[in-house]
Amino acid sequence: MMSDFALNTSSPARAQRVGKLRGTLALAAALLLGSAVALPAQAQGTKIGFVNTERILRESAPAKTAQSKIESEFKKRDDELQRLSSNLRSQAEKFDKDAPVLSESDRTNRQRELSRLDTELQRKRREFQEDFNRRRNEEFSAIVTKANQAIKRIAEQENYDLIVQDAVTVNPRVDITDKVIQALGK
Repeated sequence: MMSDFALNTSSPARAQRVGKLRGTLALAAALLLGSAVALPAQAQGTKIGFVNTERILRESAPAKTAQSKIESEFKKRDDELQRLSSNLRSQAEKFDKDAPVLSESDRTNRQRELSRLDTELQRKRREFQEDFNRRRNEEFSAIVTKANQAIKRIAEQENYDLIVQDAVTVNPRVDITDKVIQALGK
């Protein structure tokens, strides 16, 4: 009695397709078996590490210092933007309350003034954000340079063959981010 899984090779075309499929599967199995045997021999002595750059830029002592420094540099401008925003909001609320009793020309003038203030506030916010980002990039690029130097030292001292930064998925046993953060703190 034939199994339900037995292939029906009654037609010559079907027999040819089945033969090709078996040949392909045999070739794939041979390639997989060959690579499975060869890979461990090559990878036996390979030491791999991983570094999470985002964590370094968030948790390291130089990153925290840089963040505080930048925030203090931009505090005055941020406070000014908050004041301008509050002023615009209060003027808009006053306009909404006064609009029904204003003449057409007064209403138009105040709308123009509110629009001018809003445009000025948006421009200042954009400039603030651009300056803040530029300054942050300056500070953090120096930290990345120091981190790369620390990574190279660790790789040399601990005989790493490969250190990867920012991978999609990583086994925690190869993560050396804490070592780099410690090295930056010295």
